[in-house]
Amino acid sequence: MRRVVVTGLGAVTPLGVGVRRTWKRLLEGHCGIVNVTERDARFKEVPCQIAAVVPRGKKEDGAWTASEWLSRGEERVMAKFAQYAMAATEEALEDAGWKPTLFEQREATGVCLGSGIGNFDEIYDTVVAYEKGGYKKVNPLFVPRLLINLGAGHISMRYGFMGPNHAATTACTTGAHSIGDAARFIACGDADVMVAGGGESCIHPLAIGGFARARSLATEFNDAPEKASRPFDADRKGFVVGEGAAIMILEELEHARARGARIYAELKGYGCSADAHHMTAPKENGEGAFMAMKKALKQAQLAPAAVDYINAHATSTIVGDAAENAAIRTLLLGPEGKQKPADVNISSTKGAVGHLLGGAGAVEAVFSVMAIEHNVMPPTINLDRLADGFDCNYVANEPQSREIDVALTNSFGFGGTNSSLCFARLGK
Repeated sequence: MRRVVVTGLGAVTPLGVGVRRTWKRLLEGHCGIVNVTERDARFKEVPCQIAAVVPRGKKEDGAWTASEWLSRGEERVMAKFAQYAMAATEEALEDAGWKPTLFEQREATGVCLGSGIGNFDEIYDTVVAYEKGGYKKVNPLFVPRLLINLGAGHISMRYGFMGPNHAATTACTTGAHSIGDAARFIACGDADVMVAGGGESCIHPLAIGGFARARSLATEFNDAPEKASRPFDADRKGFVVGEGAAIMILEELEHARARGARIYAELKGYGCSADAHHMTAPKENGEGAFMAMKKALKQAQLAPAAVDYINAHATSTIVGDAAENAAIRTLLLGPEGKQKPADVNISSTKGAVGHLLGGAGAVEAVFSVMAIEHNVMPPTINLDRLADGFDCNYVANEPQSREIDVALTNSFGFGGTNSSLCFARLGK
């Protein structure tokens, strides 16, 4: 199997547009969660009135204006998640120095981009228009703007990439699955370079209302949104929906070396599993999460003791955080792992950016690679009081400097789908 490395990064997040801006604000403890009732009066009817949104404004200020990234025609035909992904792709390709013009290069470059929900606004608006006015009120672009795989399609069309064109949609595991699947395309020889990641934008009263009815969301922090997402904290009440996108440029190792590309890290392991248990809740012992992490380390040929940092899925739900914590302790503590819980380093960045659903795994993969690049673990903000049973190092409220050679990042989704990615400094 061919080796796969990361040579470019791009992101559009609630902390800003651009990887470096997002990372800087993450380490500074900023939060992108805000009250959204001013966006739509219908949010006032929903128990959860907060979300992590991409800041609007000028590109030069690290904020989002679609026209600065897209032509008028592109903006008209693309779903918002795909727009964010396009901007993140542009940044990642620039970062990687990969803008191929030769046919052979474009043929060997593919795209793997997914979304969990996709264009929710388009579905809602079209159903309302159809009910009021019938067939003639259906936008001719309804289906193209609806299909999740069109995100990858638009990226391939803009840049002329003719390699594998793939779209995962596995709920909140989508971003991680997209990156892992893309790596396998390269490892198996189907491509030399892959644009890989995930995106989401469904900040809509009905979407958030649906999650609220499922009792998944934090509903007690409408007047203090920056305090709402609090992974591992004893007072955590649920997750906060976020939007944005993140992209990695993955590349076959010798291909990257031959063109002198900067290499951030190697993607050494990718593990997948299913809980086979419940639609929305994991097993209390985190068995599915444990299996995904174990498989990632097996592929990476690394022992649990080698893991320096885990970027947890931890969304700030009572059951989910506890199950993942149990899985991590089972994996990393023992004869082949760490000697004591305090040696296990875990943080969740969802306190700062919320839960980006289909984009979460991609954003957190980028954060994991940046942690290796800078030897810094990003903080778990709002962690004021550890819940019972949480005795590891959760990087509470302040970043921590550590030598980070190996990092795991976890993603889990409704339906019991799990994925874990293992990144390592090249040569480790």
